[in-house]
Amino acid sequence: MAIPPPPGPERPEGPYPPLVQGSYQGPYQVWGQGYSPYNRPAPVNGLAIVALVFGILCFLPAVGLVLGTVALAQIRKRGERGKGLAVGGMVMSSLGVALLVLTVATGGARDFWDGFKGGINDSARTGTVFSLRKGDCFDEPGHSSKSVTVHVDKVPCAGSHHAEVIANFAMSGAGYPGRGNLRDVADTKCRTFERAYTMDAWAVPDDVRLYHFVPTRDSWNLGRHSIICMLENGDGKSALTGSLRRDGFTLNADQFAYLRAVDTLDAALRAAPAATYVVDDLRGYKEWAAGVSAALDDEAHLLRGHGWFPAAEKPVATLVDDAEAARKEWTKASAATDADTFSAPYKKGLKLIDPRRTVTARKALGLTTTPPSNDGGGGSRGNGGSGGGLEV
Repeated sequence: MAIPPPPGPERPEGPYPPLVQGSYQGPYQVWGQGYSPYNRPAPVNGLAIVALVFGILCFLPAVGLVLGTVALAQIRKRGERGKGLAVGGMVMSSLGVALLVLTVATGGARDFWDGFKGGINDSARTGTVFSLRKGDCFDEPGHSSKSVTVHVDKVPCAGSHHAEVIANFAMSGAGYPGRGNLRDVADTKCRTFERAYTMDAWAVPDDVRLYHFVPTRDSWNLGRHSIICMLENGDGKSALTGSLRRDGFTLNADQFAYLRAVDTLDAALRAAPAATYVVDDLRGYKEWAAGVSAALDDEAHLLRGHGWFPAAEKPVATLVDDAEAARKEWTKASAATDADTFSAPYKKGLKLIDPRRTVTARKALGLTTTPPSNDGGGGSRGNGGSGGGLEV
């Protein structure tokens, strides 16, 4: 006879785990009604995110403030998250509104727009005066002041251009030296750089002049202490075509050796006394003649010591003979006792170093063969002189 089970909770049949603490343990846990099997958080309000973005970017700050207010209302109503985002966006948007009001009140908006337009207008320009380096060619904008300029347009030297930079050097010292001192330094040093940059003075057109940029007091206080030396057309309007550079960077070895040798004589000839007549400064002229004699000796030594290619050997040898003969005459002039005894050897020596006697050698070396029209004799340099400078 079958015995009925004791009273208690009904057990289903099957291989289930035993009861634990009087409860039934089935294969799946039963979740309470009204809850998802995953604890999903409440969504973040979208307007709160947008309000924060507007606040961070300060873009239309008033819009960010309105969106933040609407986002707070939606969050309270829907139970969404993002209250901190909305409040943060409202705070930053409020700051943006205050900044906008201040900018408009002080005229800053106009200044910003003018600067922005200036940036657009300057986009075609390739730099400022302070970016110019040795060997650069450039044009000045047509509206630039002839006393102060900043922007320049760098252009290839092979084409038409306003000027060519021959040097860029910095002044030392912390205090502003003054306009006059800066210009004096520029005049002296730029002439030296010119001779090094344009070793062949014959290749420089007669109307080309030396110019320079010097810093203003404001530029100096901003740390811009550079002086820029340049060459431009003497009338300040006509353009240059092609580079004027004639130095070790552009010359071959023979051309460089020749120009380096004759430059010693050019430097000595440039040191002539200021007095027009020998009788007014006999001592000065005698010292000058001694200097020219020494320079001719150096020139002959340098020309003789270089190994020339065959086509240049003979014309260069002729120049050496001329230099040695001229040196003897200049030595006699340096020992003169009066203006009359100075004059004869001086004229002979000057004739022996006439620039036209160098044309054959120059042609063989591939150098310019037309002497400058305002050449003072002896191959001394000739150009349009110094044209002063601008402040930058």
